[in-house]
Amino acid sequence: HLTLSFPLCIGIGMICVSTLVCLYYNVIIAWTFYYLGSSFQSPLPWSCDAIANAPLCGNANASNITGVKTLSPTEMFWNERVLGVVHSEGLHDPGPVRWQLALCLLAAWIIIFLCMLKGIRSSGKVVYVTATFPYFVLVVLIIRGATLEGSMQGVAFYLTPDWGRLANAQVWNDAASQIFYSLGIGVGGLLSMASYNKFDNNVIRDTLVITTGNCGTSFFAGFAIFSILGHMAWRKGVPVGQVADTGPGLAFVAYPEALALLPGSVFWSILFFLMLFMLGVDTLFGNMEGITTAVLDEFPHLRRNAVHKSLFLGALCFGFYLMGLLLVTNGGIYWFTLIDSFSTSFGLIIITLFMCIGISFFYGINQFCQDIIDMICHCPPWCSKVLLYFKACWVFFTPFLLLFILTYIFIEMYNTSLHYGSYVYPRWGKALGVCMGATCCLQILIWAIVAISKETGTLKDRFQKAIRPLNSWRVNNLNSTGRVEERVEPERVEAPFTVTLTDMDFTAMTWEIGSQA
Repeated sequence: HLTLSFPLCIGIGMICVSTLVCLYYNVIIAWTFYYLGSSFQSPLPWSCDAIANAPLCGNANASNITGVKTLSPTEMFWNERVLGVVHSEGLHDPGPVRWQLALCLLAAWIIIFLCMLKGIRSSGKVVYVTATFPYFVLVVLIIRGATLEGSMQGVAFYLTPDWGRLANAQVWNDAASQIFYSLGIGVGGLLSMASYNKFDNNVIRDTLVITTGNCGTSFFAGFAIFSILGHMAWRKGVPVGQVADTGPGLAFVAYPEALALLPGSVFWSILFFLMLFMLGVDTLFGNMEGITTAVLDEFPHLRRNAVHKSLFLGALCFGFYLMGLLLVTNGGIYWFTLIDSFSTSFGLIIITLFMCIGISFFYGINQFCQDIIDMICHCPPWCSKVLLYFKACWVFFTPFLLLFILTYIFIEMYNTSLHYGSYVYPRWGKALGVCMGATCCLQILIWAIVAISKETGTLKDRFQKAIRPLNSWRVNNLNSTGRVEERVEPERVEAPFTVTLTDMDFTAMTWEIGSQA
């Protein structure tokens, strides 16, 4: 509904980031598939009960005495059986594609294709399962974790803040990335799905419910994770901080090792990785929806033809699968870490920063809030107070916080080296990552310059014209909800002929007035 311009630039940046996210996020689902299939073995292939891991577990016990750290069975399973990273020297040596992961990745994309085949009608129904099943698993894991020895040690570690970690830029980067991913900010998926709502949908109510539910769920899930990690630390006789990990290591190394220590480990492992699969699919829906909606809106004939739409979705998924094969090679984890650390995180922050600046200083924060009130129509008194808080966030808090994070991260990137395990990324690798991350920003700037150059007036006037909604925006949407008479003046039609009234016309008019009385 917006004119060709600044919002289009941000939308193109969103598509760039969504493409990178879809490219590597489904690899996580492929890893989950691999672990889920391996969980049906008894004993678990990464547990000390497996015969092949007996020497590793014996070496681990010896290392506790000598102080020399050796790899655990879960680390060996992750690095050798799953990733194959031990056979690669770095970014320049990806090696062959691992056929097991390639099949898992293909199965993941086929599932995504089938779930999105009928658009929002099919993916909306799938979400009923993918969004509710993880809550059931979390409740079961929390109950199980509460009955384990040492669980309170893990919960205490989870609830005790370490304020010194705030001086680490990576913590701010991880926090921003996490909230952007979980809320779907900067990727366009949430906007695409919201476009299916009615015009008078209470967007403020939905915003409060989604944000509160998201943060509450994340806090709730922490108890399920750290209660079992506390039991693992108690079994090993080490602090919780030594068994907890970040990134993929937590989901595919530390937590599987903790699950292997539980009675009935096969059941708990199946339940956990099935939950991860549901969460991964649920997240990928939003990113894919943002890409498909943008393309289908640009080429409406694809949307009208079901066969062409299915072919487009299939070609899109297959294209992502082919590009994702690089990430399932022996050295794929190095490329995965590069994309995750540079491209998507910076891209999301930059796009969100441009969104706040465009809304607050060019479109006008008051006009934006008035648009929200127009959509809600009957805005309760509390809505106006919430909008004041939103204004402060959009104009001051969010832009300055994002600028602070970006500046801090760039300084840390210059002073520290990116690494995965013992592998330190070369300068050309970091430069490549920065270029990938800056792609969305470059796209926004190029398209913004093109759009602004087509307008006239001062720079501020050009920006305002570039992001101003069409004059028919409210009229068209109010017509669709049957309330056009309340807000729009009836059009005066100029007829090219004269009308002669007769006595019958006046009589009919009198009768009509009388009947209404």
